[in-house]
Amino acid sequence: MANRRRAKITALGRYVPPRVVTNHDLEKMVETNHQWIVERTGIHERHWVEKGTPTSELAVKAVDELLRQRGIEAEEIELIIVATVTPDMFFPSTACLIQDKIRATRAWGFDISAACSSFLYALTTGAQFIENGSAKKVLIVGADVMTSILNPEDRSTLILFGDGAGAVLLEPCAEGEEAYGILDYVHEIDGSGGEHLYMPGGGSLNPSSHETVDRKLHYVHQSGQAVFKYAVRKMEELSRLMLERNDLTGADIDAFIAHQANLRIIDATANKVGLDQNKVIKNIHKYGNTTAATIPLAIGDAIDDGKLKKGDLVLFAAVGAGFTSGCVLARWAY
Repeated sequence: MANRRRAKITALGRYVPPRVVTNHDLEKMVETNHQWIVERTGIHERHWVEKGTPTSELAVKAVDELLRQRGIEAEEIELIIVATVTPDMFFPSTACLIQDKIRATRAWGFDISAACSSFLYALTTGAQFIENGSAKKVLIVGADVMTSILNPEDRSTLILFGDGAGAVLLEPCAEGEEAYGILDYVHEIDGSGGEHLYMPGGGSLNPSSHETVDRKLHYVHQSGQAVFKYAVRKMEELSRLMLERNDLTGADIDAFIAHQANLRIIDATANKVGLDQNKVIKNIHKYGNTTAATIPLAIGDAIDDGKLKKGDLVLFAAVGAGFTSGCVLARWAY
């Protein structure tokens, strides 16, 4: 690995819609209450789009911020990888839509669908193009409008999700930066868990029809307990594996940035792996679960709060529908 041309994150952009929906707002929509939501999830509020707002719109706003931060033009981007489970449409891909909207005339791209693990899947996929020398600027976008697929009558899912977008730029480490960038990663899928978190309508199995709409097949379906148990076990397992094979312990990690699905999952993983709670990044209380956007949004908050800075060793972890899972180890480069 010492001879790899490592990929590093050089810029970040993020966006959440201005509309804030609190737990108290949800009390007026479904049978729930603020205390119940906080105790079980850690969520206090989330941001929701206005009806009809597509994922690409949020993504473009995040990318615009990234381009300003890095001081580059969209024409310099060579590859766009979009992590999402709420594409604007089945095709063309959301990557195509973003490419056109930002006028990234030299870029090609594609979407990745791995639910809440999507951003990490996209990150490590993009890193391969940097490492093999085929690209110097790769744009990774995590964006979802989860409210577009939530059943407004299902309190078990309605309370969990928010809308948002985040983007990072991957570039090769310069000479003398051999210790920085993406150091290691591991990903898994377990398709037997697909029955516990899925959206059955709209695909080739259940094409859209009056019947699928009437049966509410175009909404998120979730078995909460099964997902929770798997997430707790797998996030700990992969985090521990990543540390052990890099001769590290939890004490060596400067920042732990996990997918923000449930505060109890994050805390359980941190405690079992021996991570300092002061180094565990948590922002689920203000965004909820934004699926592919949670990790870049958390990165931004960590930077803002002074909890992520150049040279820090950061561990990323996620588990999502599929089941999908992933863990990435990186040395922060800016």
